Amino acid sequence: MRITDTSDLWWKNAVVYCLDVETYMDWNGDGIGDFEGLAQRIDHLADLGVTCLWLMPFYPTAERDDGYDITDFYGVDPRLGSVGDFVEVLRTAKERGMRVIADLVVNHTSIKHPWFRSAEASKDSPFRDFYVWRSDPPPDTSGQVVFPDQENGIWTLSEKTGEWYLHKFYKEQPDLNVTNPRVRDEVAKVMGFWLQLGLDGFRVDAVPFFLETVGADDGAFPEPHQYLRSLRSLVNRRSGAGVLLGEVNLPFEQQLEFFGGTDGDELTMQFDFNGMQALYLSLARGDAGPLSASLGKRPTLHPDSQWATFVRNHDELTLDKLSDEEREEVFAAFGPEERMQVYGRGLRRRLPPMLDGDPRRVRMVYSLLFSLPGTPVLFYGEEIGMGEDLDAEGRLAVRTPMQWTSGRNGGFSTAEPRKLPGPVVDGGFAPDYVNVADQRNDPDSLLSFMKLLIRRYRESPELGWGGFQVLEHPCPEVMAHLCTWDDGALVAIHNLSSVPRTVPLVLESCGPDHRLADLLQAGSTDVGDGGRVELQLDGYGYRWLRVVGADSRRLV
Repeated sequence: MRITDTSDLWWKNAVVYCLDVETYMDWNGDGIGDFEGLAQRIDHLADLGVTCLWLMPFYPTAERDDGYDITDFYGVDPRLGSVGDFVEVLRTAKERGMRVIADLVVNHTSIKHPWFRSAEASKDSPFRDFYVWRSDPPPDTSGQVVFPDQENGIWTLSEKTGEWYLHKFYKEQPDLNVTNPRVRDEVAKVMGFWLQLGLDGFRVDAVPFFLETVGADDGAFPEPHQYLRSLRSLVNRRSGAGVLLGEVNLPFEQQLEFFGGTDGDELTMQFDFNGMQALYLSLARGDAGPLSASLGKRPTLHPDSQWATFVRNHDELTLDKLSDEEREEVFAAFGPEERMQVYGRGLRRRLPPMLDGDPRRVRMVYSLLFSLPGTPVLFYGEEIGMGEDLDAEGRLAVRTPMQWTSGRNGGFSTAEPRKLPGPVVDGGFAPDYVNVADQRNDPDSLLSFMKLLIRRYRESPELGWGGFQVLEHPCPEVMAHLCTWDDGALVAIHNLSSVPRTVPLVLESCGPDHRLADLLQAGSTDVGDGGRVELQLDGYGYRWLRVVGADSRRLV
């Protein structure tokens, strides 16, 4: 079934908020975040303006990879609550107008999953072919591992049967064999189960790895993209307006394939990893050029498809699409210490510490994020400017407990600190200085600013639905772009440097009967002959300007 009614394309102008239940809010006092605590904080998300809640893995786990090593695809980790508690969160979120999606992690299982335990016990196991095995010693595959500082190769010997099993991630996460029709059927059943309980779709983990056929016979799975189309069709049939948000960190041309090309019948949305990395290079240089160039290379998508834009996600801040020299520029600017870097290709930091806590730069970056064409995705704590814990292992540096108050444990839990999933951030970004409660009552806080951005974003369909054009001007430090949709047009302009700028622009479709109304502050600017206008920007300044004609009926 194809979705053609635009009212069903809710993801085109959604605001997505990602969180880990384990680190969000502990309600029963055992030190671990839980679904009951999340239900108590849904109103915070509704007040912020979130329209889609993305839940990181909440399934039973062996705790090797922060929930991504799953032991039961049909359950809820008992530390977080029950299936009933999960459904209560769904109900509460939907009462507040929020959709809910969850991580779909089907590239691999835990070694403690019953399927793998059976498969490892005997070559005659009915689950043996759920995984990928080889009987001869593997060659050197150290260059193919996802976590180069953790694993030496992608094959591990199972002593029980004397064969090697495939794992692109940790050795405790054996890859599922997608060429096996039974595996594909099981994936469909898992998706159907959670959709039936009320999910509105999935964030699909490691999509290219999932569809790879390493170790399989040639021709065993000739059309992997056809399988992806079938999963999209399943979601559409079961939920009517469901979404598949895919993690595909590839060049744009290959990402287009995972959208289903111009047919748009595979993944509904994909993260713009290329744009995110170009953003950080632009920030490091104080030059909008890399970001403008990346946005200009985005391929044309089917009208139902969408890019997801982001500043930070739950993994490392990967910089793998930059050249070695470009990556070193970003490291020098935002992660000069080795402990700030991870896997040799990315950063394990949050934005505010990277920008030295400069509120002008932080607000400018989030203003830019929400003004870019696409659907913005926030990671929990971004709305208040949380920092990281560089003493934590790997990617856990940015997965610290949510900071609700200035009290004990940042209001996350009443338990002893040693019982928490990890320490609360200390130093200049500790709860004493960064928390929800204080910022809720401060009209000048980052939280209040984020609420304004989200409200204006939701009121500006040009940003989620419209066409996009980079505007030419003589100031390389400034990113200026125009988004248009139907009878609406919005100009966004951002100064990536600390030096104030006067930016001359030409808006070809405008004339003296038009004005530019500021959406983030009071005031407006008249447009001159030939669409000429000059816009003033402070250092790290930003402005959103709605184009208003003499007969315009749009609210500003």
